[in-house]
Amino acid sequence: MYIMHREQFIQYIQFEKRYSPHTVTSYQNDLHQFYLYLETEYLIININDVNYMHIRSWLVSLLEQGLSTRTANRKISTLKSYFKFLIKKSEIVENPMNKIISPKMAKRLPVFVEKEKMDLLLDNVDFGKDFTALRNHLIVEIFYMTGMRLSELINLTLNDVDLQKNQFKVLGKQNKERIIPFGNSLKESINHYLKLRCIISSDYKNINFFLLENGKKIYQKFVYRLINYYLSTVSTLKKRSPHILRHTFATHMLNNGADLNAIKELLGHSSLSATQVYTHNTIEKLKKVYKQSHPKA
Repeated sequence: MYIMHREQFIQYIQFEKRYSPHTVTSYQNDLHQFYLYLETEYLIININDVNYMHIRSWLVSLLEQGLSTRTANRKISTLKSYFKFLIKKSEIVENPMNKIISPKMAKRLPVFVEKEKMDLLLDNVDFGKDFTALRNHLIVEIFYMTGMRLSELINLTLNDVDLQKNQFKVLGKQNKERIIPFGNSLKESINHYLKLRCIISSDYKNINFFLLENGKKIYQKFVYRLINYYLSTVSTLKKRSPHILRHTFATHMLNNGADLNAIKELLGHSSLSATQVYTHNTIEKLKKVYKQSHPKA
């Protein structure tokens, strides 16, 4: 019975809530782990038999295995959504999540690449002159100059790039469309890339903006490896993912006086609280400057 409930819930968040494929997969994995624990430890197969003690026991076991507080809170979020859905569907009467308190998380500042290192990467690292080089350089540029998400960049089409208005049209989380402007330097890079893209793929039906050398669409692991490699040439950061460049975009914008609400819109955040985390980096920078500059610091 609980398998049917679980499948209904996954369909709900996938098609009605329009969660991203990554989020849907995470929810599926969380629920699978949860029910496996219930069956193994308590022989529970009926959702109506689950109470808050069972949930608390599962969370404690995960934390004892070394699970991070952040991941534990994400799993709690999954269960909250799931049991709320079951209440809505009248599958259960009481919500066992009402007595579950999320563990407090230590605040982590977003990691970013210093401006000098980004300048070094974009202006001094030799990418080459062929199609592959121009494409790779443009991918790094777009991440850094727009704050675009990985999924948004991968799914860009030729129709999403407006060279007349200097703007991208992207489809963000929950299928929310937004416009991201770009400058003339990025426009120049795009034009150079498009000239060689025509040679790689002359198929007018292939509207994917970024292509592999064989004319196929780029994919997630390819972009991860690409960004990891190029960031490693200028940075010693342990994490060198596309998301780091999104953090870098937002931090550099804020450090140069951009309005927080404007950054929120550019990033496609649903609330300002998600964007405010970048102000901590600015405050840390101010503290550093103060200590280095003030004679009494």
